[in-house]
Amino acid sequence: MKDQKEFKPYVPAEKVTSEFTVTSVATGVLLAVVFGAANAYLGLRVGMTVSASIPAAVVSMGILRILLKRKSILESNMVQTIGSAGESLAAGAIFTMPVFFLWATEGVSDAPGMLSISLTALMGGLLGVLFMVPLRNALIVKEHDTLPYPEGTACAEVLLAGEDRGTSARAVFAGMGISAAIKFVIDGLKAASGTVTIPVKALRTEFSSEVYPALLGVGYICGARISSYLFAGGILGWFVLIPAIVSFGSDTVLYPASETIAEMYAAQGAEVIWSSYIRYIGAGAVAAGGIISLVKSMPLITATFAETIKDLRKSGTGRGGTADKAKRTELDINMKVVVTAIILLILAIALFPDIPVSIPGALLIALFGFFFATVSSRMVGLVGSSNNPVSGMAIATLLFATMALKSAGNSGAQGMVGAIAIGSIICIIAAMSGDTSQDLKTGYLLGATPRNQQIGELIGAVVSAVTIGGVLILLDAAWGFGSTELSAPQATLMKMIVEGVMNGSLPWTLVFIGVFIAVVMEVLGIPVLPVAIGLYLPLKLSVPIMAGGLIRQLRFRRTNDADGEAGSGILFCSGLIAGEGLVGIGLAVLAVVGAADVIDLSRLFDTGMAGGTLLFLAAGLLIAWFSARK
Repeated sequence: MKDQKEFKPYVPAEKVTSEFTVTSVATGVLLAVVFGAANAYLGLRVGMTVSASIPAAVVSMGILRILLKRKSILESNMVQTIGSAGESLAAGAIFTMPVFFLWATEGVSDAPGMLSISLTALMGGLLGVLFMVPLRNALIVKEHDTLPYPEGTACAEVLLAGEDRGTSARAVFAGMGISAAIKFVIDGLKAASGTVTIPVKALRTEFSSEVYPALLGVGYICGARISSYLFAGGILGWFVLIPAIVSFGSDTVLYPASETIAEMYAAQGAEVIWSSYIRYIGAGAVAAGGIISLVKSMPLITATFAETIKDLRKSGTGRGGTADKAKRTELDINMKVVVTAIILLILAIALFPDIPVSIPGALLIALFGFFFATVSSRMVGLVGSSNNPVSGMAIATLLFATMALKSAGNSGAQGMVGAIAIGSIICIIAAMSGDTSQDLKTGYLLGATPRNQQIGELIGAVVSAVTIGGVLILLDAAWGFGSTELSAPQATLMKMIVEGVMNGSLPWTLVFIGVFIAVVMEVLGIPVLPVAIGLYLPLKLSVPIMAGGLIRQLRFRRTNDADGEAGSGILFCSGLIAGEGLVGIGLAVLAVVGAADVIDLSRLFDTGMAGGTLLFLAAGLLIAWFSARK
């Protein structure tokens, strides 16, 4: 690794300012509850959640700076650190835990209680944060110039905009306003389509793109190179694999479908082929890419553990030795405390009767948990938390855990429940470690104290774990998972995988196709994970991200700005991500309280895909305009 110049954060290490205060903790806890509940509903309804780091930063800035007249940017950062933990834990929980309720409806197992749900979520949340502590120096500090962490960087820009009343603030808040307005028009008023789809009948597939400005912003922040890898994965899935499956397997009935591929395609188009088959291939590619990434990262991880061992031999908390010798911005939670806490949590998972995981299962969680915490933290550094394929990691875990339990003779309902419990904890670990790394990146840019942020993440995990238990039970009682109101698409897929492995009907061919696609990419020297993520995600997400990356690339060529730091493009795109996140949370709350239909104007005025396309083009032109400004 090249020698790096010492990074200078916004708040110098020598300066001590308000950060971990009663006000920041209380406000963060409140936001953790709100964001966790809202995102749980949103994810169960549509299968995706929105990252809450930036919305939490904006809300904290409004509460602390405007209402309470407090001036510390690090205090606002602490609020968003705690608040965003609620969304992350909810995202991990809703992808797997509803399976317990689905099986209870079918009579496979008993319905879970709030204590069982909350304890399971708590174990995953705490482990996700603790696993990230020894990785901070390797991923956040040493790879500062390599991993962009889009949302973490954008979050820092939003908070810095509150310090600057000039052009920077105007660019950020202009992006927020424009993105919020477009999101509200599309998903609130429903006056335009959020997705533009063009059938490609010659290839028996379709080209589609979401029109939300935030995705353009993510692409701009990531740049053309990473965006192109994501896009390549999408092209592989939608313009190679789907046409091949439809053309050569038209009369085949392949699990999980119960009808022929030709009948599926005729009734629902290419989307059903992607959801039924390509996602299995993508899951295999993501799992293989994660393993390859871990192997290639072993030197860096080994160096990180070497520093951890040094810390364990000393009494201090900083990576440089004692707390007195280390700078404030280098202080982590004492590594002795971290290791002890991890061991106690693994024992608790194995011994608590309300957590349906055996001792071997707890050991699997320890192994896979750290693995996916590492992979997740690196992936969000590339593509952001919103596009972190947590469910893909859960799929890989479920495949291995279910096979292990089945081979050990645990093939009945008890084995399936145990597999989902293991998958739930791993899924939450991956989500929480990704969020923690984004927050630590924000803190690194601003000059926060890592130890304070890590404690804040732990507080957010505890509060969110209690919240998610009540939310899941309430939503199941109101509508029932698997219903029209709460389809729980990710959880339904997880249920299908576990049952498929136990019953011997999982399409292993598709999974291994994904594995060997990843191997071929590695042999060719192509970064595996970004392409695998693009294969796993729907094409409609990769297209706008690619468009944002192209806008930034064109800006580079025009200005010869190799680093891409000049201009207001990054600031404006940070606002785009923040604006959509805020409105997404607001709309989720409206849906929970039953007020979403009040603002629905689709029956009176709906411009469809034409309106969505115009909004998308307008957002792209505005990004180009702001990126040209100094």
